[in-house]
Amino acid sequence: MPNFLALDVGTKRIGVAFADSTVPIAMPVRTLNVDGTEIKEIRQFVRDKSIDTIVIGYPRNQLGDPTAQTKVSEQFSEKISSFVNVEFQDESLTSVLAEDRLKADGKPYDKADIDAMAAAIILQDYLQRMERQHG
Repeated sequence: MPNFLALDVGTKRIGVAFADSTVPIAMPVRTLNVDGTEIKEIRQFVRDKSIDTIVIGYPRNQLGDPTAQTKVSEQFSEKISSFVNVEFQDESLTSVLAEDRLKADGKPYDKADIDAMAAAIILQDYLQRMERQHG
């Protein structure tokens, strides 16, 4: 099984999650600031962790239609698709679910923690979808 990275792409921050080939469980890793260094940091992570596929959250509105943020995610995918395989995964309500999980932990958290947890939820949803399709 390959190694995966997931990205919850925003205009200020990008939540990052990872799942390796030994245990297909998505774990939040960190949040990157969108400051011009994010592509370099992602490229380094791809090399260091032997990432085969990056899963990017695909935003839609409540009717299932693309949004302005959908375009941001699509444009970001174009920047990284030259050096890694990119897949999209619906990210509906992942930020809400992420915040609920963090609240349940009872520890302090901030927006960056929500973004990283949302990326983990996106990746776990993707892994489960792949398991259903190929399992």
